[in-house]
Amino acid sequence: MTVPDSRTRWLRGVRAPGAKARLVCFPHAGGGAVSFHDWATLTPPEIEVVSVQYPGRQDRLAEPCATTMEELADAITTALLHELADDLPLALFGHSMGSAVAYEVARRLEGVPGRTLTRLIVSGRPRPRVPHEQPPCPAPTDSEILDRVRILDPDGADVYDHPDLRPLIMPSLRADFGLLAAYRPTRLHRLGVPVTACGGDRDPACAVADLSSWSDVTTEGLDVRVFEGNHFYLNPWKRELVGFIASHLV
Repeated sequence: MTVPDSRTRWLRGVRAPGAKARLVCFPHAGGGAVSFHDWATLTPPEIEVVSVQYPGRQDRLAEPCATTMEELADAITTALLHELADDLPLALFGHSMGSAVAYEVARRLEGVPGRTLTRLIVSGRPRPRVPHEQPPCPAPTDSEILDRVRILDPDGADVYDHPDLRPLIMPSLRADFGLLAAYRPTRLHRLGVPVTACGGDRDPACAVADLSSWSDVTTEGLDVRVFEGNHFYLNPWKRELVGFIASHLV
């Protein structure tokens, strides 16, 4: 039997009748929901996988990108509350920029009547910095962004040198990096759910020691899982990562 896709403006996934939990996935800067297109095939039937599609990319290319974290997190939270009508318990997973977005959405979802948030899972990024720890930065230039991308994703960065593709994908990358440069929550909100932090042992953006910083945003404990690899360790270790996440949800 073919199970139909679930597709809304903000959310993409595969329906899982009888699921007991839903995993909502948040992509990295410049990324889209397609980053998680096959995760549903790697999870047990008790888990439904939904991916967030940020505006300004892929099939939402004509829409303006979010300019602030507040704008993005508010819109995603609204989508989760209105486009997913049931009360299936939610866990949030974010990679890189997606970790910060997932954290902000988790803050907004806590305490919403009829919605149960069970866990925040973050990857490839330290916890958010407040202004006195790290003041907001100017938005990086395109050359600075591309230099950073080549460090983080040496295997995939060539796409930005393609003369036909670069004008299509650079605007969302530029917007996301600018959003992150300005993002500094006024204070850290301690979530009342456990947090799991994952990362690569050779990630130039997030040292293994930085993963423990997420203990500052939970009252319910942090566990850490380190994989072999760089910032995009989750590509070669996809099956293992998804299995590890699933073990926390069912």
